[in-house]
Formats: sequence, C-alpha cells, structure tokens
Amino acid sequence: MSAPEWVIVGRVRKVHGLRGELVVEAITDRPDEVFSPGRSVVAGATDGTIGRRPRQLNVEGRRPFKGGFIIAFEEIQDRDEGELYRGRFLLVPGSELPERAPDEVYVHELHGLRVELTDGTPVGTVTDVYELPQGLAVDVRREGMSSVVIPYRAEVVRDVDVAAGRLVVDPPPGMLD
Repeated sequence: MSAPEWVIVGRVRKVHGLRGELVVEAITDRPDEVFSPGRSVVAGATDGTIGRRPRQLNVEGRRPFKGGFIIAFEEIQDRDEGELYRGRFLLVPGSELPERAPDEVYVHELHGLRVELTDGTPVGTVTDVYELPQGLAVDVRREGMSSVVIPYRAEVVRDVDVAAGRLVVDPPPGMLD
C-alpha cells in the first residue's frame, strides 16, 4: 500500500505564552523525528487534506509538555497569530515518512470503515476517531441505535483491513448494550 499524499502527525491544542508557541499533541509514533528543529509541517483538516494555499510551518524549537510538546514555529511570532492554529491538524507529506509496517494504519484511514464482530455480525461505521488520555478510540454509528465509542486497543480491535474497508472488534460484554 502506498503512502498517502499527506499524513496527520499532530494536533494543535492551544497557544502557550505571548510569543505564539503552540501546544501540540503528537499523532505519530515518531514525534521526535517529525517535530525536530528544521523540519516543516502544514496545517490542515482531519481528513488529511490541506487548503489550496497551504502555509508551511518550520519547527524552530520544541520541548516536552503534558504528554505532548510546546513547539515554536519560525512563522508564528505572537499569541494572536498562534490562535489561528488552535484545533488544526498538522500534516507532513507521506513521502517523508518511513515505510510503515504491514500492521500499521494511518488515523485518517479509520474514518468510514465498516465495523463488525469477529463472527461477521455488523456493528456500524466509524464516524470519528478520538485521541483520549487512555488512548485512541473510534466512534461507531450504529443503524437505528445510538453510537458507541470503542477503544482502539489490541484486546478489542482484532483486525483492520483498510483495503476491504473493515475493522473487526471483539468488545467486552456490555460494551455494545
């Protein structure tokens, strides 16, 4: 499977300080590499798309902060300008990332997958993905029922087949009730 054109690697949570540094939650297994000084990212949307005229942001410096990073970008000089990036996702070209292992998926690839139990029983469709303190979780819309949030953990998610459009789960008793 080839790398997508753009890959989400982080999310801007808020601005930190008067100089426009951003608090960024890393959404990559390689945050030290992706957010190292001299590297660049582009602000974009959750589906991995970018605008017609994307603005490149160059990492000037970073330091750890509450499970993420405080990142200074060369192009952002003050708090007001930093506020423009609150809630935005940061992306890099897929070609800049190392080839992924066969069992790895990109977060944006989970959107729209059909969810089913290990016996093939349909559960619903992934409509959103959340980065929670406990880890990644998928929001699954069920036909004629309320949606359910399912943790994206090895003991629950048994298989992901992006090509087939399917995510197989084995939820603990009561999770889908």
